[in-house]
Amino acid sequence: MTAPSSQEAQARRALVRLVRDSGRDVLATLARHTGDLGLAEDAVQDAVLRALETWPRDGVPDNPVAWLRLVARRRAVDLVRREAARRPKEEAAVEPHDDTPDDTPGAGDPWDDSRLDDDLLRLVFTCCHPSLAPTTQVALALRTLCGLDTAEVARALLTTEASMAKRLTRARQKIRDAHIPYRVPADHELPERWAAVLATVYLVFNEGYAAGSGDALVRPALVEEALRLARLLVRLQPDDPDALGLLALLLLQDSRRAARSAPDGRPLLLAEQDRSRWDAACVREGVALVGEALRRSPERPRTYVVQAAIAACHALAPSYDETDWGAVVSWYDVLLSLDDGPVVRLNRAAAVAHRDGPGAGLALMDAIGGLERYPWWHASRAVLLRRLDRHDEAAQADRAAAALPLNQAQKQLLQP
Repeated sequence: MTAPSSQEAQARRALVRLVRDSGRDVLATLARHTGDLGLAEDAVQDAVLRALETWPRDGVPDNPVAWLRLVARRRAVDLVRREAARRPKEEAAVEPHDDTPDDTPGAGDPWDDSRLDDDLLRLVFTCCHPSLAPTTQVALALRTLCGLDTAEVARALLTTEASMAKRLTRARQKIRDAHIPYRVPADHELPERWAAVLATVYLVFNEGYAAGSGDALVRPALVEEALRLARLLVRLQPDDPDALGLLALLLLQDSRRAARSAPDGRPLLLAEQDRSRWDAACVREGVALVGEALRRSPERPRTYVVQAAIAACHALAPSYDETDWGAVVSWYDVLLSLDDGPVVRLNRAAAVAHRDGPGAGLALMDAIGGLERYPWWHASRAVLLRRLDRHDEAAQADRAAAALPLNQAQKQLLQP
């Protein structure tokens, strides 16, 4: 078999990046034009396959996103024409204004990029339809919007790949069979979808902040997209403390981006980071939003607001050693009253280890169930076991963590 040329390899790498980071943009816009999420997905997939066939031979177009949009739109027209007798109005809705191929931005492509944010938001709200179970809403949105594969979505929601595949298939069938409309709901419909939309944006950010696969620690395009969506949600509901808290949390977390890697690319834990490299503007905005969110929820704590308050404790500490771990633990106690999940308990146990010592933290970690397939439970135990001079057990915990799915950058964090 002949090895691929450098041009072919470059084209394939470019396509992978495009589909991962921009394919969802094309999907969102096409879904708005067709009103049919399944049709849009089929058309985009066909466009991607055509790109795989032609780009290695002809080179990557000057504007690959415009190319992908045009080809996907034409494919959607073809698919609609097959059922023109049943659905003539849909054909008219997606018929291109100009069939002349042109990869130049704006030429022969009537799609307006200024609508992109709204299109993405529509896609999230469509996936988070109340007729679907809450976890299914989030799973479908992650799979469609974020471009995560089924295994990555399953890891994000702490379930198996097989179970997630069945859940996604049933969700798409229900959307198609029930003719669920592709639109942002009216104001009075927002509350029943709001929590799932917030959860989706939060998990999109998490995948960008700590990529579940690949070589890089961060997927910047996903981080930026999650921040953009969070800002859109705040504009949509400016008085909502959950939206304010979510945006605050994302800003405070992302403020550390530049300091999370050493000059040689090695990822750095929070204790190792140079805090002078944190984005001060993001910290100021995030802290201000935390204060506003707390003022708007005086009687009932909110999950994202509490998480943002924890992030603010870290952001405002002059150094890692000067972190107010008592305040961090107290905020985790509040969070547990809202979300008594194993990951929250793990994070609280890590904070207790700083406040009360590694023995106290390890006892709490060992009492948590359901995290045997979660690498950071093993990795956190390894850190505390090493602080207790139980090095053989620490090495065993490190090996258990390394055996679970992690990207290459995250695996470096497991090296003692």
